[in-house]
Amino acid sequence: MANRTIPLHRRPLDIVIVGFFVVNLLAITYVVDFEQLIIPDALHFTYPVWPPRAAVDVIHWYGRTFDPVLIARPVWWKMTIVIDDVLFGPFYVAAIYAFIKGKNWIRIPSFWYSAMMFTNVVIILGEERFGTYATPQFPVVLLLNLPWLLFPLVITARMAWSAEPFSEKLAAPDVPTVAVPARPMGAH
Repeated sequence: MANRTIPLHRRPLDIVIVGFFVVNLLAITYVVDFEQLIIPDALHFTYPVWPPRAAVDVIHWYGRTFDPVLIARPVWWKMTIVIDDVLFGPFYVAAIYAFIKGKNWIRIPSFWYSAMMFTNVVIILGEERFGTYATPQFPVVLLLNLPWLLFPLVITARMAWSAEPFSEKLAAPDVPTVAVPARPMGAH
């Protein structure tokens, strides 16, 4: 039996996953996270060329209002950001392409991504709840971080269903059978 790629429009969960990857690529990884690398001290800085001034202001407002660790920027925190910018950013580009085109080679990288993202978010939420920079607004921070905790689980489950998650087996075409008349015994 042959396989064919299932068109994206017949994979609604994959459309949602692609949306998650696009948001991460365009808004989180190279705007929110990049800001935390380009501005080492959120209390004393000059606005960079990128990200835009309005984005920097929103990120700093969020940090001051809800997320003290984002403003403090300890080394371990910056290392999670480096992982996001150096590893996850390129993964998002590859994953968007692979999920849209139905390329099964993204399956194993999806497991790696999901494991790393889930681990990072659990560590960050531990700090947010119990650490030196614990947030006074933990329910808000948890809610805002929930997609990055749940999507890795969804992606893992999606990729675990099959070794070829974007493929479906083609049914063999019906071949009409032709009745062959029986030959009498001894006839050549």
